[in-house]
Amino acid sequence: MELVDIKNFDLFDIVLYGDDEEKEGLLNNEVHLKGWVRTNRANGQIGFIEFNDGTYFKNVQLVYSKDNPNYETLAAFRNGCAIDVKGKVVITPENKQPFEISVTEATLLGDCDEDYPLQKKRHTFEFLRDIAHIRPRGNTFQAVFRVRSVLSFAIHQFFQERGFIYVHTPEITTNDGEGAGNVFDVTTHDTKDPFSFYGRKVNLTVTGQLHVEPFALAFRDVYTFGPVFRAEHSNTVRHASEFWMIEPEMAFCDLNGNMNIIEECIKYCIAYVKEACPEEMKFFNSMIDNTLIERLDHVLNSEFKKMTYTEGIELLKEAVKNGVQFENSNIEWGMDLQSEHERYLTEKVVNGPLFLINYPREIKAFYMKVNEDNKTVAACDLLVPAVGELVGGSQREERYDVLKSKMDEMGITEGLEWYLDTRKYGGCVHSGFGIGFDRLLMYITGMQNIRDVQPYPRTSNSIKY
Repeated sequence: MELVDIKNFDLFDIVLYGDDEEKEGLLNNEVHLKGWVRTNRANGQIGFIEFNDGTYFKNVQLVYSKDNPNYETLAAFRNGCAIDVKGKVVITPENKQPFEISVTEATLLGDCDEDYPLQKKRHTFEFLRDIAHIRPRGNTFQAVFRVRSVLSFAIHQFFQERGFIYVHTPEITTNDGEGAGNVFDVTTHDTKDPFSFYGRKVNLTVTGQLHVEPFALAFRDVYTFGPVFRAEHSNTVRHASEFWMIEPEMAFCDLNGNMNIIEECIKYCIAYVKEACPEEMKFFNSMIDNTLIERLDHVLNSEFKKMTYTEGIELLKEAVKNGVQFENSNIEWGMDLQSEHERYLTEKVVNGPLFLINYPREIKAFYMKVNEDNKTVAACDLLVPAVGELVGGSQREERYDVLKSKMDEMGITEGLEWYLDTRKYGGCVHSGFGIGFDRLLMYITGMQNIRDVQPYPRTSNSIKY
């Protein structure tokens, strides 16, 4: 009998979707697997091991009986230990699992101490955050981090299929792209002059946008996708000091074209993850948020509506008059909307995805295009039910004089002369947007805390790894 090295994914793929020849080949040969014990239970006559090798979300059930000469060895395998297994595939259509492995031989590759923290019980996310090096072995985080990988690939595939150029923007910079001042300074251990390495003060980047914009003027359509850093003391479920951003930039593209790409990108990512990770998405829908699939399908099947900021303010004022309670019910034109206001507009007013456009210039970044009214900018925020803002973008200010005037007012021109140059040398209408990758992952999985979608979360007042 031939021995076949195989992985969990291939076992499920052949049994569930393989042709007759593939299934027959599997059943007529002994299989060889390597992986980890999730759980092990034995009653003296028969034993069952939930086995996973990391290649598929579902476990493979290993069965061993008292007749097996290795019974005592198998029964002694602890949760978490690494094992090498040989056995026969048995089709079990009458059981919950479509097949099981009847074990003929097993070897312990790596034992697991008795204090292994992942036992067969429910663990709180708070507890699991404290063991970030162990939690990927649990069901929830097996699902989260596989979807994180798949979603990353989906982002790249979306832009690559459309001819975008991937640009690696720097992590160390001299500017604060958002103008908020929440930056991490980069220093050396030179106590006399900690900024001596570069000869000037530098910081970790808060956005790749300013560095990717010049590439749009050479390649037309570009994007950057990498880590950014914000030194905000915001201890909320949506804030982290290190996270990943997706930032495309398109030349010859106005605000409407920008919104079209945003809608296309969000729908593409949702559809891609649903198709590539069906078992993980079923898990999230049953164990994390039982409205998840319904909500995502609603987005996929919706036309993204558009509403001006001014219209939104009037609707919020009307809602307050009609008795709707907001934590902040003092609705005034010029205010920066909170999540509760955004969710009201997307959930109660349009019941679907909504682009809120043309925000007051005073509450938006310096690089956004000033509209003809001189009061608003050509900005857009994509609001979605259950979350609020998911994507932010704008048409960029391409007029040199207008942009320089805004930068001078803010006192940020020095050091950004190179950025102004792009408006002098063949500048054109261009637009872009930013998606917080971790927040997009939260939205697609239903996870409620950014600390639970990042492998090693970085948040204020807390760092272990």
